[in-house]
Amino acid sequence: MSRQTTLTKRVSASGIGLHTGVEVNIELAPAPSNSGYIFVRTDLDDFEIPASAEYTSHCSYATTLLRNGVVLSTCEHLLSALYGSGIDNCFIRLDNIELPIMDGSSEDFVGLIEKAGIKKLRAPRRYFKVLQKVEFEIDDRKMSIEPADRLEIECTIDFPHPLIETQTFDFVLDNGSFGREIASARTFGFTHEIEMLRKANLARGGSLDNAIVLSDEGMLNKGPLRYKDEFVRHKILDIIGDIALLGMPVLGKIRAEKSGHAIHASLVSKLLKAEDAWEIVTS
Repeated sequence: MSRQTTLTKRVSASGIGLHTGVEVNIELAPAPSNSGYIFVRTDLDDFEIPASAEYTSHCSYATTLLRNGVVLSTCEHLLSALYGSGIDNCFIRLDNIELPIMDGSSEDFVGLIEKAGIKKLRAPRRYFKVLQKVEFEIDDRKMSIEPADRLEIECTIDFPHPLIETQTFDFVLDNGSFGREIASARTFGFTHEIEMLRKANLARGGSLDNAIVLSDEGMLNKGPLRYKDEFVRHKILDIIGDIALLGMPVLGKIRAEKSGHAIHASLVSKLLKAEDAWEIVTS
C-alpha cells in the first residue's frame, strides 16, 4: 500500500517575489494526513489558503490564489516541487503576498524538501484518477487530459526565437524523474515584454539571477542553458504546479500545446465539472 507523506521537519528560506519585488520569508512544515498543501499567511494572523483549484484566481503571468479577499501569488514553482518530490501534505508559511522566485526554477525548493526529509504517514495515498478524456482549446492553444496509470505530460511550445522555435518534451513522473529532468528548468521572458510588465506593476523583482531573459537574437544571461530544451521543460514544471491544485496525485496523461497558466486553470475547471470523467481512488 502506498501511504501519504509529509516533511520530517520544518525548513525555511527567504527571497524576493518575482512580480512584487518584495522580500518574503517562507517555511515548509509537516502537516497531517489529508491536509494537502495549505498556505498560511503569517502576516495576516495565520490566515489559511488551501492549494485548491477552488481558490484559483488570476492566471496570467503566474498562478494566483484568492480566498476571502486574501491573495497568494506565484505559487506554481513550489507546488511543482512538492508534487514532483512526492509530498502529499505540507504547511507553507509565508509573510507576504507572493512566494519567493528563488532562481526561477523549482530546484531550491526541491533542495529544501530534501533537507527536511520525507516522512510516511499511516493514511493510504489518494489519487485523482482520470476516466475520460477532457479537452480545452482556444485559438491555437490547447490542452487535454486522458486516462493513464501514472502522470505523463507531453508538451509542445513554439516561439519565433532562435533559441526556442518548436520544442516538444515527453515527461513521465516516476522514480525521481522530476528532480533529474524538470526541477532546474528556469522561467523565461523576452526583453520586449519587460516594459509592458513593469507598466502593469509586474516583474519588479525579475533579474538575470531568477529568469532567462531573451533578446531578439539570443539571451542576456551569461551562463549556458541548463538543458538545450530548458524552455519546454519549464512549461512542464508550470503544468505540474497547476495540476497540483487538484489536491492529490493525478493518474492521467496530459497533452499541452502552446499552453499557459490560464489554459491549465481552464482545463482543471472543465475536468472538475465533468464528474463522470474522474474518480478518487486509494492505493
